[in-house]
Amino acid sequence: MADGFLEKHYEDYEARKAAWLRKKKHLPKTGKRKLERPDNEAL
Repeated sequence: MADGFLEKHYEDYEARKAAWLRKKKHLPKTGKRKLERPDNEAL
């Protein structure tokens, strides 16, 4: 029953991981976001 099952799923995982890493590399780097505090501190 398990003939090649784990190998196939591992190959799929590796392909998805590689695609995710390629996409991640091309995203612009964002600096730290400065949180804006409301004028009214009671909120």
